[in-house]
Amino acid sequence: MLCVGLDPDPARMPLPLDGVHDATEQFCRAIVDAVADIACAIKPQVAFFSSQGEERALERICAYVCETYPDVTLILDAKRGDIGSTAEHYAREAFGRYGAHAVTVSPYLGTDSVAPYFEHGGAVFVLCRTSNPGGDELQSLVADGRPVYQHVAQRVADEWSQLGDCGLVVGATYPEELRIVRSIAPDTPLLVPGIGAQGGDPQVAVTAGADAAGRGLVVNSSRAVLYASSGRDFADAARAAAHAAAAQLPVSTT
Repeated sequence: MLCVGLDPDPARMPLPLDGVHDATEQFCRAIVDAVADIACAIKPQVAFFSSQGEERALERICAYVCETYPDVTLILDAKRGDIGSTAEHYAREAFGRYGAHAVTVSPYLGTDSVAPYFEHGGAVFVLCRTSNPGGDELQSLVADGRPVYQHVAQRVADEWSQLGDCGLVVGATYPEELRIVRSIAPDTPLLVPGIGAQGGDPQVAVTAGADAAGRGLVVNSSRAVLYASSGRDFADAARAAAHAAAAQLPVSTT
């Protein structure tokens, strides 16, 4: 169930890579090699690359994941959301330029803003109940008798899943909402951020969000794995942290 996020922060590069010209790419490749046999998915966060002008490095890293570890799912964490004509180009970016298997998207602009992704044969993980505290401000507003995030879950489960492969993003930091989303969307895959640095309990998340088969979750950890060490052993430390995180994700029996 473990997904490892790639959030390469220049301010947190391990000392051996500090100031190195291609540090971002070297760092991410080392992390991928360290965790690929433990994780079911790798999730690069686009902003961490684009803010450094490292889009080409991201292209190469995505290609490396797909070519070297074909059984690992590549999720592009982009959180895109725009009108259909623009979404078409975001879809080309995700599935053409970066070769992702899935991309995170915002549901705020509705069906026509999501449909282009399916036309390119990719999957989407739709933001539903995000792990950050500020998500409450809109996602928990009540409309027609229930919170907005529940409307999102219902639409994805009942309608958008008929258009193509869909999942929902629900934070481990909100286990009760995770349980509710699972009840609304019993067969929908869930991308669950928020364990590790954000403090979500992985075992509680699995119990709350697993499907009837005890699975159906992709549980993400980024910083706790990436920055397990700032020394020369950073890749070995990342591997150990990934093992520890995976060990806390038992298959649910409920």
